[in-house]
Amino acid sequence: MPDVARTYEVRTFGCQMNVHDSERMSGLLEAAGYVPAAPGAEQADVVVFNTCAVRENADNRLYGNLGQLAPKKAARPGMQIAVGGCLAQKDRDAIVSRAPWVDVVFGTHNVGSLPVLLERARVEREAQVEIAESLQTFPSTLPTRRESAYAAWVAISVGCNNTCTFCIVPALRGKEKDRRPGDILAEVEALVAEGVTEITLLGQNVNAYGSDIGDRQAFSKLLRACGRVDGLERVRFTSPHPRDFTDDVIEAMAETPNVMPQLHMPLQSGSSRVLRAMRRSYRQDRYLGIIAKVRAAIPDAAITTDIIVGFPGETEEDFQETLHVVREARFAQAFTFQYSKRPGTPAAEMPGQLPKATVQERYERLVALQDDISWAENKKQVGRRVEVLVAEGEGRKDDATRRLSGRAPDNRLVHFTRPDEPVRPGDVATVEITYAAPHHLLAEGEVLAVRRSRAGDAWERRTAAPADRPRGVLLGLPGVGAPPPTAVPAGGCDVR
Repeated sequence: MPDVARTYEVRTFGCQMNVHDSERMSGLLEAAGYVPAAPGAEQADVVVFNTCAVRENADNRLYGNLGQLAPKKAARPGMQIAVGGCLAQKDRDAIVSRAPWVDVVFGTHNVGSLPVLLERARVEREAQVEIAESLQTFPSTLPTRRESAYAAWVAISVGCNNTCTFCIVPALRGKEKDRRPGDILAEVEALVAEGVTEITLLGQNVNAYGSDIGDRQAFSKLLRACGRVDGLERVRFTSPHPRDFTDDVIEAMAETPNVMPQLHMPLQSGSSRVLRAMRRSYRQDRYLGIIAKVRAAIPDAAITTDIIVGFPGETEEDFQETLHVVREARFAQAFTFQYSKRPGTPAAEMPGQLPKATVQERYERLVALQDDISWAENKKQVGRRVEVLVAEGEGRKDDATRRLSGRAPDNRLVHFTRPDEPVRPGDVATVEITYAAPHHLLAEGEVLAVRRSRAGDAWERRTAAPADRPRGVLLGLPGVGAPPPTAVPAGGCDVR
């Protein structure tokens, strides 16, 4: 390596699994001697794209970004570009063929190879393409540069055993592999010792956890074990599959105080006929039955979902079934997507591909209905006192409005009046909700209480560190907090 440390930037697209993978990439690069590029820097020495292959425009987005970097790289000797993630796993050598200025292409199974591949490309002066066909090292064993001092992702599994006809992710990330519960809890305890007070258990199909280790109740046991970790205040998980949602998980959620009253459970369609075509292995009544059980056990739970509009063969009657489920479920929020044809998926070859205008019109009706429901559900929060975990970067207008932002226990976004006393990200503010909008809440009165926390201390230590010490991962999209809210849209994949 040169005497002057080379700078890096990781640009992330897609789901939370990608965001977490980017933390690993950043940790690996820093362990190899790279440092994060300063905010606003013209260009880093190494730019890494961590890609998503779920949406139809994923290719266009990647190659558009690569095209913008081509002249900058030509004018800057020594600059390197790497492409990883799901699109790299899928397209492989095609990336270098279409963008020959790319130095490294690596897949979802060999994130740990990134620093070696960059060095090899630099020495040999030719592109390095390495795509492993199976997982080499479980990602959580790799170095990590976490974005947040107070909240963290914890991967409990990788891969997926489902065969949804619209989704290419299982083909790119492989079959499900579970971590040992002891390894997961060791990571959780280490994070809490560093000051983290909120963790999100992460997996492609999180409540199928245990299928690889032969214990069908492993996930509910894991939730209860997290409840016994001293100092861990908030536990979330994403995303469960309705097929694997069992009563013992609902009981564990209700009976474990630090498991938050919030659930993100993808619906995808309310039509049982369409669900069958999607190979979703549950039907409308099964889905609504889970919602009813969760509400009975946890009355204040905020439930969010994902819905695809315009799946091949979807009729107006099918779409009306989706609207019916939305009305019945009363989702706090829904991430809605227009069906996106992905080469390599069975749905891409199905008859009955719908005209864009039909899909757009249905999408607009669904969004309008869900916005009305979200607003009505949020209005029920007015007058309630909630504890808000103060966040960094969630309120883009906070400086202009003299507010702070954070998440309530049910994961609703709350903007609140900035108190006179110092409040740090990671601290907890008790506020009273005074106004509701469809996608956020306001607490416009005085803050009722501020609890300084170990997480706030951890944030303070990080921000007070010397200027030459790395202060976090510079992630690209999505950028809505640290870590991002549980329901970051991923375009049809059940990772949230």
